[in-house]
Amino acid sequence: MCRTVDLHQAVLAKNDENALALRRFLASRDTVAVNLMSSPGSGKTALLEQLLTRAVAAGTPAAAVTADLATENDATRLARSGAPVQQILTDGLCHLEAGMLQGRLEDWLPDGTRLLFVENVGNLVCPASYDLGETLRIALASVTEGEDKPVKYPAAFGLAQLVVVTKTDLADAVGFARETFLGGVQQVNPGVPVLETSARTGEGVDALLAHILRSAEGEETHTPVLARQHEKHLHSHANGTVREPGPVS
Repeated sequence: MCRTVDLHQAVLAKNDENALALRRFLASRDTVAVNLMSSPGSGKTALLEQLLTRAVAAGTPAAAVTADLATENDATRLARSGAPVQQILTDGLCHLEAGMLQGRLEDWLPDGTRLLFVENVGNLVCPASYDLGETLRIALASVTEGEDKPVKYPAAFGLAQLVVVTKTDLADAVGFARETFLGGVQQVNPGVPVLETSARTGEGVDALLAHILRSAEGEETHTPVLARQHEKHLHSHANGTVREPGPVS
């Protein structure tokens, strides 16, 4: 008898298993992972450098893993913060997977790391489907990308626990329709908090770091509607057991 296998679902189910193992590994080290997702050119790396610099200055043990298809440019930039940084080269893969991340962390993550920032590959499609064992998932969009990003990429923004607007110092220059953007965010993810930032001027960076630290201390975070729907349709393993759900996947 022939049996049809959905390879995409099989890959996601395997990733969910790896994400669960990674979540347990991070919990055992009291490390909180923050998954940063955006399109290329959103200013994600510049903002992350500011976050790391401020965390280091405040005495908060922080580290970062950054993923790209090629080059170690982002890791070089982030290392200027003084925080430990690792680069993952995906060799053409458009997203990070939990197994890739865990393989890098097991031999590298410094003892005592409280915050682990994961800069995902610049892409608003593929990364949305992959749980990385994170505590907090953030979707970023710059004002230069236009105000329709949330409704064009509903999975990326609909599964986020926080939405961050970047490059706000350019909003007037590019004619950013702020209310349209915010309306789109609420359409795909009702109730999700939105923070506005500028790495250039420093606007909103302290507020963003404070929000992340509150999440690290266990303060209740937003649960997206899409994530709640997902919990009703958990993947079943071949042995009939159901995976332990994470915050998002």
